[in-house]
Amino acid sequence: MMEAAATTTEGASPSSVPDTVAATADKLYGDTKATATQGQQAADAAAAGKEPAPADAAKTEAPAEAKAAPETYEFKAPEGRAFDPEVIAEYSKVAKELNLSQEAAQRVLDTVGPKLAERQAAQIEAVRNGWADSSKADKEFGGEKLSENLGVAKRALDQFGTSELRALLNESGLGNHPEVIRFMYRAGKAISEDKVITGAAATAKSGPKSFADLADALYAT
Repeated sequence: MMEAAATTTEGASPSSVPDTVAATADKLYGDTKATATQGQQAADAAAAGKEPAPADAAKTEAPAEAKAAPETYEFKAPEGRAFDPEVIAEYSKVAKELNLSQEAAQRVLDTVGPKLAERQAAQIEAVRNGWADSSKADKEFGGEKLSENLGVAKRALDQFGTSELRALLNESGLGNHPEVIRFMYRAGKAISEDKVITGAAATAKSGPKSFADLADALYAT
């Protein structure tokens, strides 16, 4: 009986092997089909003189090269404008620390720059308007006699001022500052030879004038 059993086992076909035995073999030795395929690929590569490709080569892709910050940024200012070198130098440092590319750094500057310029212009205009309001209400030369007293101030500017001074007062807005007007008003009184007011004061009698009109008359050439 033992010989018969042995003969039966040795002559059994693969399909007659129990599933549990096949499963146990797979767990013990791994996937024999995959191993055979990989071994064949390695042999083929060796015969061709090539390094065998890794099993997951098809799944691995090289990442796209990221755009890094340049050695030196070259920013383009809006037409008719120029950047402050110190501000641009500080901005370049921050952009480089953040590893911004030339395109990204320029885009940030183009977006934020105009807004900052608008904000600065609004703040300067607010300061100038504040000076004008203070001058109109000044107790020494403002109030009801503002136009007359600006005529006195104009006498001093006409006598001692230069075209460069007029341009400075106009362009900077300092011509609206109460202390600037006060100085010229007192100087005008000191050099007045009589009490007759001419110039801006005489013109003002023809109708009410805004402070801007009176200031223009004061600093006109």
